[in-house]
Amino acid sequence: QVQLVESGGGLVQAGGSLRLSCAASGRTFTNYNMGWFRQAAGKEQEFVAAIDWSGTIIYYADSVKGRFTISRDNAKNTVYLQMNSLKSEDTAVYYCAAGRYVGFIENRHKAALYEYWGQGTQVTVSS
Repeated sequence: QVQLVESGGGLVQAGGSLRLSCAASGRTFTNYNMGWFRQAAGKEQEFVAAIDWSGTIIYYADSVKGRFTISRDNAKNTVYLQMNSLKSEDTAVYYCAAGRYVGFIENRHKAALYEYWGQGTQVTVSS
């Protein structure tokens, strides 16, 4: 089992920044690729960003590319999502997820392949 706990969400004005953290405990953190997903009210869950187990391969959804940065600190068992230039459409519950799937490049956006999920943290961007 892997336990994931997100933090860092909140209310921010458009153009502002937030940094989300996801602390992992349980199994070996470096066994897992990590992803961030989000779900806005009334909408389907969508992929935001993912980072492979080593931290060397990173992908972003087009909607956040250039504004969000995913990173991980394997010594601290933590993955981060730095969010800059926030827009009202970024408002959602953000979830971190861990998965040991192979084929990171082709599978990074597939929520079903992530085995463990955090409880989510609300991000609200006011315009």
